[in-house]
Amino acid sequence: MFETRMPVTIAGAGSIGCYAGGCLALTGRNVTLLARPRLVTAIQREGLLVVDLDGRRRKVASGTVSVTDDPALALRDAGIVLVTVKSGATEEMAGLIAAHARPDAIVLSLQNGVRNGEVLRSRLGAGRVVLAGMVPFNVVQATEGAGAPTFHRTTSGRCLIEAGAADLAGFLDVDGFPVGESDDMAAVLWGKLLLNLNNALNALSGLPLATQLADRRWRLLLADQIAEALAVMRKAGIKPARAGGPTPALLPVVLRLPDILFGLLARRMLAVDPRARSSMWDDLERGRPTEIDEFQGAIVHLAMASGADAPLSRSIAALVRAAEAKGEGPPGLAPEDVRAAGDAIYLGRV
Repeated sequence: MFETRMPVTIAGAGSIGCYAGGCLALTGRNVTLLARPRLVTAIQREGLLVVDLDGRRRKVASGTVSVTDDPALALRDAGIVLVTVKSGATEEMAGLIAAHARPDAIVLSLQNGVRNGEVLRSRLGAGRVVLAGMVPFNVVQATEGAGAPTFHRTTSGRCLIEAGAADLAGFLDVDGFPVGESDDMAAVLWGKLLLNLNNALNALSGLPLATQLADRRWRLLLADQIAEALAVMRKAGIKPARAGGPTPALLPVVLRLPDILFGLLARRMLAVDPRARSSMWDDLERGRPTEIDEFQGAIVHLAMASGADAPLSRSIAALVRAAEAKGEGPPGLAPEDVRAAGDAIYLGRV
């Protein structure tokens, strides 16, 4: 059992980390946010707001949660470290944890992608408890005028964490941040990766998620992507688990339905805030590196390793990398543009 006041550090507190940390702090957990200086200043001055999918707003007062940009200060007392940095920063965060955290601190990855748990284990060594986890929902960050930073959960779902630490799931399972346990976390992460393949499409479109998913042309492109990924996983002997919505095998079928039938059968998939966009859209908008290598790139890598091919994932990854290099934000492509560019890349014309 974990004591209520066990120190918890959110290592890399961005949108997901601040939302999770805020929900935990509201239930009396002893939370420290390791965040960027700009966010540290704002939270120290104004606190933060967490907003549920249903619009419920809860204020976390500035004195209720600790926040700092000093890794040594944030990590030194932590009994639990929740890693929420982007995948590209996992190695760096692992080094900070190794340097500053207690040797008995439990490290839990709450990141996108299938490899972060392995990266943390490799860097931190066999003596440390390192667990993988999966967050199924999106969180959008905003600042309401000069007020508190706001973290709005825009989609539904329940977090899952790897079994291996007695009642850690129960300790983290709080109002607004539901957490359960899985005995096959690898399958869950591959299942979540299938859903994350839409992040790139949403970023390339520039559209709100609800608008994009309501357009059958985008859904057909996503269905083809998921079908390709499932074929690659089968070739590699991977069986992805359901990570929200339909089972993996049914995802392409549901996505290809006409708009009316899709709307009836996929209410949860469409139950998103009308302003919500993917984290990859946000990365392009802010000029930051994306996680494309952990999404489509992971499918391409798996295909190469198993003697398969993934031309659609390869071409979409190329389009996102081109948008990153251009640095002008989401390119606002239509689905026909994405397919045409993919065909050109596949045929070696560009």
